[in-house]
Amino acid sequence: MKKYDLEDRLLEYSAGIIRLVERLPKTRAGNHIAGQLIRSGTSPYSNHGEAQGAESQKDFIHKMGICLKELRESERWLKLIFRVPLMPQEDGTLSFVQKETDELIRIFATSIKTAKSHL
Repeated sequence: MKKYDLEDRLLEYSAGIIRLVERLPKTRAGNHIAGQLIRSGTSPYSNHGEAQGAESQKDFIHKMGICLKELRESERWLKLIFRVPLMPQEDGTLSFVQKETDELIRIFATSIKTAKSHL
């Protein structure tokens, strides 16, 4: 059974976001979405680091909530990329990032719920 470190997963996720953004078309729409997605998609990695250094349980929950919010925003941008489409549907980077976004949303939502139950 492989052990997953959330920090490593978020690092690889951010790298996947960057790889995907670099492949978007250099059009008005592509550039706009690229800017939005690179912000929301790389934010969970750094905000998770902030959560690890939280000063209290409430601070931890707040910072984890920021990660969750940014992941949900990224999920929306990815759906739009898929819908337009701005990338080929069979692109491996797009499918990896979409799947990982869903899994990370579930992880963060569960972590927040667990942390709230310990208040």
